[in-house]
Amino acid sequence: MRLVINGEEHEIEISNLTEVITHFGLDPDLVVTEVDGVIIERRSWEETKLNDGMKIELVQFVGGG
Repeated sequence: MRLVINGEEHEIEISNLTEVITHFGLDPDLVVTEVDGVIIERRSWEETKLNDGMKIELVQFVGGG
């Protein structure tokens, strides 16, 4: 499946947002997701099915000072 993730095209075989987070090795507690301009709450990641061409934005919070 072809997805645009954070502005870059990726060809990966996944079916939902949980798999996207796992694929990129992100900490689910520190990530905000947006699919085609809509913010998706963490509790809905598993049920958010992805289709070819969707645009996904992943923002991970990082501590520091």
